[in-house]
Amino acid sequence: MYKRKNIKNKRGFTLMELLVVVAIIGVLGALILSAVNNSRNKAYTARTLQEFRSFQQAMEIYLGDHASYPADVSRNIPAGFEVYLGGGSWPDGPYPGSVYDWDNITNPTQSPTDSYIQVSLRFCDINGNNCNFPSESWADNFDSHSSMYWCFEGTCRAHPTRPVDHPGYCVNCANN
Repeated sequence: MYKRKNIKNKRGFTLMELLVVVAIIGVLGALILSAVNNSRNKAYTARTLQEFRSFQQAMEIYLGDHASYPADVSRNIPAGFEVYLGGGSWPDGPYPGSVYDWDNITNPTQSPTDSYIQVSLRFCDINGNNCNFPSESWADNFDSHSSMYWCFEGTCRAHPTRPVDHPGYCVNCANN
């Protein structure tokens, strides 16, 4: 006579098996998300460096035509400089919420008192609020006056109202 098999234990997964699968999917998801964020930050940094180099090249041409750097402007394109940029405008910063700022400071409020010229990438709004700092080791100590910057001339710094040693990241300075 045919014996009927016990199918009670064959109906599905146990709770423990489901929990293990969910845990594995969670760990893999976290690893993938971390890798994506790391790649995104590297892309933002690479784009910033490329744009700084473009500003450098455009500024060399501007300097050749005008024999001086443009005057300081607050988070905007220097007047007349747009014709030297490929797109004809000052680009938004690569990092979310970031903006470029042209600094031609002839009388810094902090010592040393020498003048400096740079283009900065700022990570906070004009009032120092709504900051969105990069997830990079060079930005670990950043505050609302910190920036990533490309120095053209002089003793550059993270912000005109802060000392030279204030947290910032000069991408073309020898001391980085």
